[in-house]
Amino acid sequence: MSDESTVQRITNPKALKAPNAVLVTVASSLAAVLIALAIAGVLLAVTGYNPFEAYSKMLDAGLEKDKLLEALSRATPLMIAAVAVAIGFKMNLFNIGVEGQFLMGMFFAAIVGAYVDLPPVLHVTLLLVVAMTAGAAWAGIAAVLKVKKGVNEVIATIMLNAIALSVIDWLFQSKFRYEGESLDVKTKPLPESAWMPDMFDGRLTSFIFISLFVVLVFWLVVYKSKFGFRLRASGANAVAARTAGISSNRMIVTAMLMSGAVAGLAGLPYLLGESHAYGPSRPDGYGFNGIAVALLGRNHPAGIVVSAILWGFLDAVQGPLQIAKIPQSIVLVIKAIILLTVVIVNEVVGRRVAKRTADRTAAQLALPTAVAA
Repeated sequence: MSDESTVQRITNPKALKAPNAVLVTVASSLAAVLIALAIAGVLLAVTGYNPFEAYSKMLDAGLEKDKLLEALSRATPLMIAAVAVAIGFKMNLFNIGVEGQFLMGMFFAAIVGAYVDLPPVLHVTLLLVVAMTAGAAWAGIAAVLKVKKGVNEVIATIMLNAIALSVIDWLFQSKFRYEGESLDVKTKPLPESAWMPDMFDGRLTSFIFISLFVVLVFWLVVYKSKFGFRLRASGANAVAARTAGISSNRMIVTAMLMSGAVAGLAGLPYLLGESHAYGPSRPDGYGFNGIAVALLGRNHPAGIVVSAILWGFLDAVQGPLQIAKIPQSIVLVIKAIILLTVVIVNEVVGRRVAKRTADRTAAQLALPTAVAA
């Protein structure tokens, strides 16, 4: 059997697709959540609180219309951040720099948006492009360092997060601080043509539709296109992919640029739908929470949407828990345990799936030999 035939079998889309991928995603994520709830329940009981009462309060609050809308609102940027992380994971890259990339995207969108005058649709479109360009450019630094100098992307993106904060703070304080009538320290406010309309009396931003569109495009590109196949092939088996003529360096740069471009959008729901300017009260943690959401959703588009809503739900119910005199820090405990558990569960499930996939691929490779014999 020729080398080309072997490579085609190894990088075959069916070989790259884990058996019952959706079922595995749902089962492993559900197991992680249930285990986290059980452990958190034990901790509540040990500290003198009734875990059933706590979870009942969380569920009751979460089913209220206002809290459901708040959960969706909080999930909106997390979907985008998780997709950015998942793109890197598909190429076997850990882009931990989504935090810095989304801040760069939000900052430069705020600057450009404040000094241009365009019709609403064009204005918002321009800011989407600016945010994606800024995020991609910042991620591209890590990509070049990895390809040219062999610098690990985790180290590079962690350092770039810190540099991004410093660069933004310097530019904000020295060049773009706006002295207006408001006492708030911020950049020049965006004109109304750059605002995204709200829904449900301001409880939910219409940017959620853009977030869902980003998830849809992620699914189409990664799972339904030739490029996506090459991306997953390079991440799954770089040696075989190179033998098939796929440039791993080119795929690394492309994946990081795509990841950074998507990450740049994560701050826009807040900028275009709430603050309409950049300031010290900016949101943070989207990048790191995006990692958690991507892991919980196993980098699958449907899993990312559900996990982002779950993360948003946990954030939304902290207030009602405090009112019920139940420590809202239990939500942070649940999140931490979910993240730890999902890593362990994913590792166990991943090894089993990898073994099954390897066995199946070996059987496919052995079949022509057996037939020839």
